[in-house]
Amino acid sequence: MSNAETFRYFAYGSNMLTRRLLERTPSARVVGTATLPEHELRWHKVSKDGSAKCDIVRSSAPQACVHGIVFEIALADKAALDVAEGIGMGYKGCDVVVNTARGALSAWTYRATNIDPLARPYPWYKAFVVAGAKEHGLPAAYVAALEAVVTREDPKPERAAQNGRLVALALRDQAAATADPGKFRPAA
Repeated sequence: MSNAETFRYFAYGSNMLTRRLLERTPSARVVGTATLPEHELRWHKVSKDGSAKCDIVRSSAPQACVHGIVFEIALADKAALDVAEGIGMGYKGCDVVVNTARGALSAWTYRATNIDPLARPYPWYKAFVVAGAKEHGLPAAYVAALEAVVTREDPKPERAAQNGRLVALALRDQAAATADPGKFRPAA
């Protein structure tokens, strides 16, 4: 893919998990890890399912940053990503500048427009975020903070089970990659 046919996307929530993002945008390819300075991660975006999803908010706290993953995605997949993220229905798109090992990069991401500080994520959503952070080797302290987030049970067991299966497949992929990193290629 050439740059004229792609865009860079900064994922900081469940889309950090490559398998989840590939279901939404099959062209997604990892560029690398990144940080968004002067921001904090919040779990307060109200989803259509009633649970909380991740959001980024500006912060003046010293050393504040949100860790995430930059992906390169075909422009043809952008509409599907916008729909999956609920653009216009809880999120708005925006450009951000993130720091990577190769320097600063401009990337597209999403900010919540519908928030509730009392909202809580479902356990399966938190599992997506934690698995994505682990998959890409984000700092242990950051992963521990993600793991400490309080959840509430999903009232629809079938949705919880379906998403739990996707997390289990992603964890299987991660175990295979760890066991034989030279041969492993994530399944779509």
